[in-house]
Amino acid sequence: MRPERRGNPDKRSRPERSRWGMRMATTLSVLVLAAGGIGHAIVTSLDTEIGRVDPFKDMKNRPAPGHGTNILVVGTDGRDKITPQLKEKYRLGGAPCRCTDTIMLVHISADHKRASMVSLPRDSYAEIPPHTDATTGRRHQRHPVKLNAAYAEGGPTLTVRTVEHMTGVKIDHYLELDFISFMKTVDTIGGVEICTAKPMKDAYTGLDLPAGTHKLDGGAALQYVRSRHVDGASDLGRMQRQQRFMAALIDQATSNGTMLNPVRFQQVIASMLSSVRADQGFGAEQMLSLAKAMRGFTAASSEFTSVPVSDTSFPVKGIGSTVKWDPVKAKRLFAAVRADKPLAPFVPRSTVRKKLVEVSPQQIRVQVYNGTRVHGLGARLDVALRGTGFRTSAPALNWPRRDVARTIVWFDPRWDRSARSLATALPGCELRPVPGQGPLFKVTAGTNFRGVLPVRAENAFQGEFGAVTGDQVICA
Repeated sequence: MRPERRGNPDKRSRPERSRWGMRMATTLSVLVLAAGGIGHAIVTSLDTEIGRVDPFKDMKNRPAPGHGTNILVVGTDGRDKITPQLKEKYRLGGAPCRCTDTIMLVHISADHKRASMVSLPRDSYAEIPPHTDATTGRRHQRHPVKLNAAYAEGGPTLTVRTVEHMTGVKIDHYLELDFISFMKTVDTIGGVEICTAKPMKDAYTGLDLPAGTHKLDGGAALQYVRSRHVDGASDLGRMQRQQRFMAALIDQATSNGTMLNPVRFQQVIASMLSSVRADQGFGAEQMLSLAKAMRGFTAASSEFTSVPVSDTSFPVKGIGSTVKWDPVKAKRLFAAVRADKPLAPFVPRSTVRKKLVEVSPQQIRVQVYNGTRVHGLGARLDVALRGTGFRTSAPALNWPRRDVARTIVWFDPRWDRSARSLATALPGCELRPVPGQGPLFKVTAGTNFRGVLPVRAENAFQGEFGAVTGDQVICA
């Protein structure tokens, strides 16, 4: 366990995530879920709002179909419809590029009870198949690029071909969205509630949130999911925020009655479709059928992860630094997608309200001591800490002094964030720094100990693929 650097999570192994991944899949989730909330006639009338593309034109030698439905979601940085006032307010200046800021694979399980979302970093090292340039008409042979360049060179068709070649997963549908889709969706649904364990401020996006719970409108939500300069965690921190936001939006859409209100639903769906492009086969009929089958879908039904990488700065001549996928782990991940298997490990659902902390209890090792004459108090504290996820070094031991009145957490200042997270679980405790103690925390039970407060972390990644389910990251 390495010392904690200021603002950095304990774990550093997560790959770069594209800034648009979660917000684009959010729009998709609401779009699909919403279609089941009203009658067929309304959905059909809105079908004409969807822009159409043909990403599967003349495609050959495609992967074999798997189980379930696979949707490739791409997000572009289109901002030509955004007013100058909004551009200034939400720091959306600059010229848009003809490229994808997001590439995400969304898998809907065959039983329609689970949605798995895998973010593919925009800077992933890729080899573009032979193709004709969509703009110049020039013929190109196979060559290395960053993944998001596939859209610039060959549009949706080349993007789908490249992703299928890299993942071995056959794409069933294609969905393309932009800034406008995201902001309109959030505003029409009534805003989204997020919570943060510490203040968040980013001068680049204008985000400025104190610690606590907040209801974000479309513009503020855009700032929240785009920010990458708030805690030193860069893309890792941003991806965690995107996951929390997406889970919160799904929770909002499925729990506030929006999907059962025909008028409200029509407003939501119309606001989204005005900036959406999809393949010809992904229309009103398909959305309605899929959405009806997904009734009962909640935040707990969704899971999020990113493709495993082996090198986040893989140099390629003429291209620059790219993100190199881990060939072994990535192969296992996409094999699981094809086989329609869950990516996140099973975690028993709990209705207990848990306090939000910065560092996951699973990352914190603790040795418990009894500093009182109360027989078994140390053991009870040990069991309680282990029950909420902390890695205790059982059995509890006796402290040299047996007259400790207030429970004490002894910690190395290099792990101060973990210390604060542990202290949150021990109401009324005292924090005492011990330079050089190392990553193992010591807790001396005092006579004021009354119990352990359940806590949960913002960085809740678990299992082989680092996946997390939506209910693990929404506000308690």
